[in-house]
Amino acid sequence: MTASIDPTATSAWAELSALRETFAPDLRSWFAEDPDRAERFALPLADLHVDLSKNLVTDEIASALVRLAEQTGVAERYAAMLAGEHINTTEDRAVLHTALRRPAGASPALVVDGQQVDADVQSVLESLSAFAERVRSGEWLGVTGKRVTHVVNIGIGGSDLGPVMVSEALAPYADAGIEARFVSNIDPTDLAQKTADLDPATTLFIVASKTFTTLETLTNARLARAWLWEGLAAAGAIGQDDASRTGAVAHHFVAVSTALDRVAEFGIDPDNAFGFWDWVGGRYSVDSAIGLPLAITLGPERFREMLAGFHAVDEHVRTEPLERNVPVMMGLLNVWYVNFLGAQSHAVLPYAQQLHRFPAYLQQLTMESNGKSVRWDGAPVSTDTGEVFWGEPGTNGQHAFYQLIHQGTRLIPADFIAFANPAYPLRDGDRDVHGLFLANFLAQTKALAFGKTAAEVEAEGTTGPLVAARTFAGNRPTTSIFAPSLTPAVLGQLIALYEHITFTQGAVWGVNSFDQWGVELGKQLALQIAPAVEGDEAAAEAQDPSTRALLAYYHAHRAV
Repeated sequence: MTASIDPTATSAWAELSALRETFAPDLRSWFAEDPDRAERFALPLADLHVDLSKNLVTDEIASALVRLAEQTGVAERYAAMLAGEHINTTEDRAVLHTALRRPAGASPALVVDGQQVDADVQSVLESLSAFAERVRSGEWLGVTGKRVTHVVNIGIGGSDLGPVMVSEALAPYADAGIEARFVSNIDPTDLAQKTADLDPATTLFIVASKTFTTLETLTNARLARAWLWEGLAAAGAIGQDDASRTGAVAHHFVAVSTALDRVAEFGIDPDNAFGFWDWVGGRYSVDSAIGLPLAITLGPERFREMLAGFHAVDEHVRTEPLERNVPVMMGLLNVWYVNFLGAQSHAVLPYAQQLHRFPAYLQQLTMESNGKSVRWDGAPVSTDTGEVFWGEPGTNGQHAFYQLIHQGTRLIPADFIAFANPAYPLRDGDRDVHGLFLANFLAQTKALAFGKTAAEVEAEGTTGPLVAARTFAGNRPTTSIFAPSLTPAVLGQLIALYEHITFTQGAVWGVNSFDQWGVELGKQLALQIAPAVEGDEAAAEAQDPSTRALLAYYHAHRAV
């Protein structure tokens, strides 16, 4: 996988460019003239029903997009990923997050670079499950002999966004009486607020850092350790001696890391460190040991159900033909919108409050993966890559930014996600509130697709300049994703769906979706600037004029 294919040099790209020249989308006419369109463009994916019919795509365009996938080697690159080839070229690594959800006993066994991948994954999963059960049952006790009531996960990026999102999404399944909280920001406000009402004697911290060197995570871990020591000492539970402090850390801190020496140096028993591997990227790691807080609050069985949901989508992508392959087709549609119709962003709109962190999770997954300007062989890209992912849940978004999607000048494709059955089936008198909520879900995709003509506005009695203001152009593309309920398995399917959408786009564009060098420069400069912030005049003088001026403002206004 050393040479990438320039998509713009393929015959399929030329075909799509020609189709774009004469493209005149008219969803009203398409549905009127093609009564089978809704059925033909609806695809099953495990428990998900995915309706692509309101997208700006014809059969001819869809066929050309499939040929683009064929000519850029999407299926071959997926097979290479599953086989453990080093498709992460800049880091010379395999990409095996799909191995995290292979069922026990999967055949043939996966061996990569001499590593028995399946055996190692199952070993960590078993250790993780056993520890989670100890905490859930009350066998694991704090230093004062009290059981854990709160788990605080300390991580950032993929070590935070995934667990936070899943914890919120599956909150109705949390059945152990243990609350999970998450600290990520190096802003001390984050840790201070998350621990303000906690009892150190009943709090368990999980420090999630693969290398155990991440600046934000280790800073917050040290602050949490100091908070623990101070609180326990104030309650008379421990002394100020090193032995007492070490014992407290051993009872109240565990790690998700592979750097056992650094874990031990911090004071955490290496037996209570759960590892993962360099072939698991952070944004693809929620189904690894990074999911420890989920296994504790939801239980190992629910966690495994989520893994099974992931795996169902992996198998769909592996076995389904491209034209019936849901993540592939959704990824190809995104390529069509970005490269041929000029879209620059993509909205994800879950009609489920439980998924309120899902758009934020997708921001890292999609933009860190495909926000690239060079292909995986080092050549510059030949077209735009990536798009800005954003969104909010349900009717909240309707009262905020839907105006721009409906009547703005920008094309914004949108994915709508909904569930037939709510976690909390409440009624307002005789009215099913969830039914009213889903009426909005259905109405919005209909309005975006079909709009409202000037004649329809006038027929309602509106005249003059108000007619134009109340006219909706329609032809705003949407995908509707429906499922019976938001279960652990369904959530795994949703996450894997977007992982493979992202993979498809990256494969077409020829970019390495599995590195993230773009996040490194700012982190390196922060370490260089930190001494200047702390008062080092030589370090301040080494900065550019703008940074020096900002440092001067900070020093002038920072209270001692």
